[in-house]
Amino acid sequence: MKLLNKKITAFAMALVLAASLFTGCGNSEGTSSDDSRPAMASAEEQARTEQLKKDAENGLFILINKENPVAEDYCADDLAPIKYYAEDRDPQWRYMRSEAADHFHEMVEAARADGIDFVMTTAYRSYGFQSILWDNAINRYGSEEAANTLVAKPGQSEHQSGLDVDISSAKNDYQLNENFGDTEAGKWVAAHAAEYGFILRYPADKTDITGYNFEPWHVRYVGKTAAEEITEQGIVLEEYVEQLKDEGIIK
Repeated sequence: MKLLNKKITAFAMALVLAASLFTGCGNSEGTSSDDSRPAMASAEEQARTEQLKKDAENGLFILINKENPVAEDYCADDLAPIKYYAEDRDPQWRYMRSEAADHFHEMVEAARADGIDFVMTTAYRSYGFQSILWDNAINRYGSEEAANTLVAKPGQSEHQSGLDVDISSAKNDYQLNENFGDTEAGKWVAAHAAEYGFILRYPADKTDITGYNFEPWHVRYVGKTAAEEITEQGIVLEEYVEQLKDEGIIK
């Protein structure tokens, strides 16, 4: 009887061991699943890199500022009309680069679905038009030094890239001021712009890097991948471009 009990116990232990192996505890399938994670991460990283290189080749990361001006005759060759604009603004500046315009339209339409309304006040600006704005700013603020924290010199404005757009709303009388950031539209843009490939170009805490005062109305198209990374990190385009250089994505 004792021998029989020992045999039964041994058989039961064998069944338990077999069951644990069958359910995947330490089996090859579990190991295979773990081993696949680095491969998945590598594939995602490769897709990210390819997308950023594509966006870089398309000129989405062009940096135009006080240290990186563009020539007087610089103009993108794919400017397209914007559908949503303030009626009282000059029609000749209702343009953005085609991809940026498409995503701007998507952003406006998504906001309207949420009951939020805003439009473009100005987008693409030529070198000549920026010269007029610059001269007006000097007359208004009394000196080039004062003007240069608020208005870009000709050749130093990102609006010449065709990737930037100033936005406002009826509730803000279509004005471009810091009050826009406190409106429903301004808060919506700050929260959702990255979903459509846009960033707030001149945030309040980065004036020492951008060289310009806070502009909650000024958004810049950089593509969705870059916009989400910039927004998540809380950095500006100048900093992001340096990161991409360090990664070898852009030169």
